[in-house]
Amino acid sequence: MPTKEPSVNVDPRQHRQAAESFGIDAERYDRARPRYPDGLVRHLVAGRPDLDVLDVGCGTGIATRQFRAAGCRVRGVEPDVRMADVARKFGAEVDVATFEGWDPAGRTFDAVVAGTAWHWIDPVAGAGKAARVLRPGGRLAPFWNVFRFPSDVAEAIAEVCRRVLPDAPFDLTVMTKGGLDAYRPVLVRTTDGIRQQGGFGAPEEWRHDWEHTYTRDAWLDQMPTLGAFTRLPQGKLAQVLAGVGAALDARGGGFTMGYTTVAVVATRSDAA
Repeated sequence: MPTKEPSVNVDPRQHRQAAESFGIDAERYDRARPRYPDGLVRHLVAGRPDLDVLDVGCGTGIATRQFRAAGCRVRGVEPDVRMADVARKFGAEVDVATFEGWDPAGRTFDAVVAGTAWHWIDPVAGAGKAARVLRPGGRLAPFWNVFRFPSDVAEAIAEVCRRVLPDAPFDLTVMTKGGLDAYRPVLVRTTDGIRQQGGFGAPEEWRHDWEHTYTRDAWLDQMPTLGAFTRLPQGKLAQVLAGVGAALDARGGGFTMGYTTVAVVATRSDAA
């Protein structure tokens, strides 16, 4: 259950429906989803707080606010008007469009970032669009929060899902797999797309490890925003939440999640 979970070999219509499902409860999404490590933001800003940043697939503006707090000027691009409306409530400037179809209107940027969103974008077309709107020396930096459940919590949640959702269309074992292994196909596609497009230096992977302690209620608040559950019927979702809540109660009522935030970073070449 990654956030805005990447998927492999998904029918394009199902891919679009999954992407659109995150706006069902945009307020909850903004409240419950994890933020990104400040160290990553500082690393990307690299002592230049006056950067012009384009936040692709900005959602409710979680990363947008973090880059603004670091002193950057940020514009978001988000295809879901419900998510964009929440971002605007926090003062973000957001254009409602897909990144591929977005009109930059002559604007250029020092950085193009994408917080847990680049897997919804064609990796070659997206890299090409980024190269066209980046200034020479600017950075393209898609990044993802990759979770690492404690093994006992992972198995408890998977068991509840197997019991309540025996015919689930998603892979229940994803919760027990190593986080970066599940994301490796997305990272490879992102890197390959940048290389195939050209106009960038060699992509690098940056990693920031961190932890977040969830109370029982905080985790149950986040679960309905995850892609595996956004389209579940309310009755089934209620059963999942009740089962997971009971499992967490039996383990003391909370747990500490390990996260790795991994970014694929490439610098636009002067000749692009």
